[in-house]
Amino acid sequence: MRAGARCATRARGPKSALMQAIAPLHHTRLTKLHVMVDGMRIGILSFGPKEFGTLHETCVEAGHTPLVYAYSRSLRPRTATDDDAARATGRIAAALPSGIDLLLPGSSEGLGAALRGYDLDLVVCYGFSWRLPHSVLCVPRYGVVNVHCSMLPKYRGPAPVLWAIRNGDAELGVTAHRMTEEFDAGPVLAQQAGVPLPDDVTPGLLWGGLAPAVRAVVRRALRRVRDPEAGEPQATAGVSYAGLMEPEFFTLDTTKAARELHHQVRTCRFMGPQAAPVATVNGTRRRILRTSLTPADGWRLDCGDGALWITASELVEPNGRTEAND
Repeated sequence: MRAGARCATRARGPKSALMQAIAPLHHTRLTKLHVMVDGMRIGILSFGPKEFGTLHETCVEAGHTPLVYAYSRSLRPRTATDDDAARATGRIAAALPSGIDLLLPGSSEGLGAALRGYDLDLVVCYGFSWRLPHSVLCVPRYGVVNVHCSMLPKYRGPAPVLWAIRNGDAELGVTAHRMTEEFDAGPVLAQQAGVPLPDDVTPGLLWGGLAPAVRAVVRRALRRVRDPEAGEPQATAGVSYAGLMEPEFFTLDTTKAARELHHQVRTCRFMGPQAAPVATVNGTRRRILRTSLTPADGWRLDCGDGALWITASELVEPNGRTEAND
């Protein structure tokens, strides 16, 4: 063997040992660098502590960094603050993770200007009341991902869950899509069906099935969003709109079918006791809180195609107040 070869062999021994010793550290540093390079800076737009928390945790678990929350304190930009906004803001603020800012914008322009200061890669939106203009959508590097509680293009609009209950759907789905200026019409990044809507559905009961589906579609959307080609166009067939409930919805029209009225009561109960529809029962006006399609203890209400049983209601006093009488 040549001397040079022997020297080279001897020289490789210590070097190999050294590389073996530092390899784990080197790998750790590369892993940290990989996370730093790949992790996105994220803003979250939502409406409640559970919803903000679910989106936040999902982003962190995927290796990304939420920096700021935004809550719409009114139903539309540049309108009066909603009655419940102060209480909702307090609940959100009380649950804020350390280091997270909370924005309470009064206008879309103000929201866009504030978000620009965070150098965001992405905004994840779920249940934010406003339609976002282009001036906001273009602020994050990869745009805005919206989480919508339906299998789009079914039930586009602000009230998909209410319309699913109103129509008697047995389940609903969740879609994560790229947000565009057209309401809930952007390319789909992820969808998941199968969230049950039981007869006695309430927001709390629904969230138990909804939260895992929201996490699943957000995880898949986060993996795809940086590819500008990712996302499937929504179908042109099966498009429907889920707007807010009309004023007449809060009065029971007994010429309608019993099942339709039952779902009307279910929808209002999901909205809260203040939304209970009014009907005249045995000559008195009552807010109808709960009904049954099968015979049950309570008043029988004759409808257009049969009977509906009122199992919980409140008497509406002449002064507008209500008195419970289940």
